[in-house]
Amino acid sequence: MNMRKIPQVLAGLSVLCALGATLPVPVPVQAQAQADASLFHDLGGLPVIRQTVQDFLATMLADPRIRHTFDGANLKRLEDKLVEQFCMLSGGGCVYTGDPMKEVHQGLKLSNADFNALVEDLQLAMDKNGISARTQNRLLALLAPMQRDTVTR
Repeated sequence: MNMRKIPQVLAGLSVLCALGATLPVPVPVQAQAQADASLFHDLGGLPVIRQTVQDFLATMLADPRIRHTFDGANLKRLEDKLVEQFCMLSGGGCVYTGDPMKEVHQGLKLSNADFNALVEDLQLAMDKNGISARTQNRLLALLAPMQRDTVTR
């Protein structure tokens, strides 16, 4: 990892840890759909979100810390649902049609270390696509509540 990126990664992880620890309940998907469209615009819209998700998946699948968690996963469906989710959360007008996070991750026995590795991989993908650290943190803050539904050990 580029040493200049470490503060950004640490800032993102701090946001996730702080929000995950202080939010009492994850924001319902319906409420998240009301997000301010400025984040969608700042992310670069649907084309950049799609490319970022593709890069994110490639990074995760190459990451020895977490690639095993995707064994047997339908990667095309995963890609489509991540695009929907990021688009919806950022106010892009998409509707997330995937299953609830708790249900999807049930039985995977994911740890905080797994979650943090995933966040690092997402940040690398966003960096690759020219998304500013400020914009990254805005998206990460919306994703942070999902930590409760995905980490089970």
